Amino acid sequence: MPNPATEAHAMTPTLDIQQPQPFDLVGDTILIAGNATAFEGTLTIHVSEGHDEYSSFTQVGSLGLRQFQGSIDIPATNSFQLNRLFLTLADDTGNENGPSVTIPVLFGPRILPGYRGWQPYTVQPGDTLSSIAQSQYGNGNFQPIFEANQHVLASPNLIFPGQVLRIPRDDI
Repeated sequence: MPNPATEAHAMTPTLDIQQPQPFDLVGDTILIAGNATAFEGTLTIHVSEGHDEYSSFTQVGSLGLRQFQGSIDIPATNSFQLNRLFLTLADDTGNENGPSVTIPVLFGPRILPGYRGWQPYTVQPGDTLSSIAQSQYGNGNFQPIFEANQHVLASPNLIFPGQVLRIPRDDI
């Protein structure tokens, strides 16, 4: 005999975002992927820094477990002043208590003009952020590296051998 409590729980909408992860470094096009259950159409995507907001939608499907992917393009004319954005995803079924997820991400174009992506760099003994910037950019401006790694660096003076840092690039 079916258990109504189990059936009700099985139909409770859920949202599992697999991309982007918190503090991922993103560009002008933010790719989004995950799994959803009990959605009835679309997923609303909002990107905000607290002042401006951009929105988009992606098709999720109907009831049941569905993998989804989508993207939101941030216009080049955006007026974001901060490099930390908040990506909020919510089901668009009209249920204000439906599932939603907010993920902080780092906006590469505000960290490095012309941002095209990043590459990993493993800190070596004797490295400083300035010396890494000199080897990667040809100058000692370590600020893009520090900002791209703000989720793991408390100070530009505290790095250690073996630590893997993200190096923002404008030439990938």
